[in-house]
Amino acid sequence: MGFFEKLKQGLSKTKTSFDEKINSVFSSFRKVDEDFLEELEEALILSDIGIETSEKIIASLRERIKKQKIEDEEEVKNVLREIMKEILNVADPKLNLETKPSVILVIGVNGVGKTTSIGKIAAKLTHDGKKVVIAAADTFRAAAVEQLEIWAKRSGAEIVKREEGIDPASVVYDAISRTKEIGADVLICDTAGRLHNKKYLMDELNKIQKVINKEMEEASKEVLLVIDGTTGQNAISQVKAFKEEADITGLILTKLDGTAKGGVVIGIVEENKIPVKFVGVGEQIDDMEIFNPDDFVKAII
Repeated sequence: MGFFEKLKQGLSKTKTSFDEKINSVFSSFRKVDEDFLEELEEALILSDIGIETSEKIIASLRERIKKQKIEDEEEVKNVLREIMKEILNVADPKLNLETKPSVILVIGVNGVGKTTSIGKIAAKLTHDGKKVVIAAADTFRAAAVEQLEIWAKRSGAEIVKREEGIDPASVVYDAISRTKEIGADVLICDTAGRLHNKKYLMDELNKIQKVINKEMEEASKEVLLVIDGTTGQNAISQVKAFKEEADITGLILTKLDGTAKGGVVIGIVEENKIPVKFVGVGEQIDDMEIFNPDDFVKAII
């Protein structure tokens, strides 16, 4: 199965939800007027896109309908798709790994799928011929290190770990040394599942970032925030909270195959201007791919 087919299948719940709401508006379509646009705006809000983003989409749609003198139902849908694609095309979704070594710091709250995402990204990179080191810097949970070891083995990456409860920044330091020692291409750092209201965990994250910036000053750096697609509107507040603590360069969206709330992706990108880098639609090691806005919009509308 090609990735678009996987994406389409994985987003089937979101598509059903979207189609039900949007098609109910279009089914009573008579002409493009304010009543129609208001109903469409409400449908977008109910599809988890968010109030602010839905308002912006409708404002842009209204302007283009007027300018292009659009009256046809299918044309309105096409313009709607185009606006969504433009929102999602905020930046290049490819990872910036120009230097050797480069570093990827992976952050997010508990249970969003950080460990799984790291394993899948490591697998993609090793498949592309890159030598990868993983830093098991979530030292608060022994289970997290064990799980990461399994993924490292499956993906062909080397793992650097220490005993439970040790300073996570020291694990990252050791992993940086190992990365340089073996001439690895990419270092991926796991972190504890930080809740954005736990100050000491955020301080720990800042400490890890300082170690990376000092020891790998010239390296290309990616800070990827993992977001659970099933959390809907809560995901938007999570992104805002983490943005205050880290220079997030991209998002990883997980569990989209189990939710009807995939529309939140559009709201997150519009409100934060951070690109989605990867999207996960399954449990297998190859069920994660570089995000493609065109495919995403095609899969939900």
